[in-house]
Amino acid sequence: MQDDTDEYLLLSGIQHYAFCKRQWAMIYIESVWEENERTVSGTILHERAHNSLITEKRGNLIITHDLPVLSHRLKIVGKCDVVEFLRNDIEGVNLFGRKGKWQPFPVEYKRGNPKISDIDRLQLCAQAMCLEEMLLCPSIKIAYLYYGETKRRETVQLISELRNQVDKLFAEMHKAYKQHNTFQAKPSRSCNSCSIKDICLPGLPVESGAVRTYLNEQLKDIL
Repeated sequence: MQDDTDEYLLLSGIQHYAFCKRQWAMIYIESVWEENERTVSGTILHERAHNSLITEKRGNLIITHDLPVLSHRLKIVGKCDVVEFLRNDIEGVNLFGRKGKWQPFPVEYKRGNPKISDIDRLQLCAQAMCLEEMLLCPSIKIAYLYYGETKRRETVQLISELRNQVDKLFAEMHKAYKQHNTFQAKPSRSCNSCSIKDICLPGLPVESGAVRTYLNEQLKDIL
């Protein structure tokens, strides 16, 4: 039997796709990546959360780190930075080796500050949807985003609109991945914070004549 797990996308990609479709395609289709100060600080923050050797028990709370998750419906795989299981014998699920029932709440760690857009919330919602499918548990109503700058949690309501957007974006991503579509660059202020800006070249014109003019202008400073 052929293994079709290679058709599964990385869950974390939805955050990149929602931020910039071209960025997602260059990272996940073209395998392009460069570090900058933002990505390094984000990696350090995640390393503190991604220690799968740590499982904490604090009274009615179990805290797991670096938990692998997947969804066969969405065809995605990934990991949760942290999943907290709160004792709840009514709405919870059984956990191997644990007495009682436990209700899961994913916690995603992000550098910086809370965002106006939903790009971080979409990733968190996708994690919750994976947990629901894996654990056969009732819908997870809330989850949390922890931001390194504020050192505080943001409570995220996992409403139907957010879930529908997760479904829609992953459907688009699977189509783009199969078609090897890297998308056209759409320059914006956000490009300045992107670690692959110098590879993407968002300011490069699309028309062939304009490309030649652009390259000549850049070479004048070198030659």
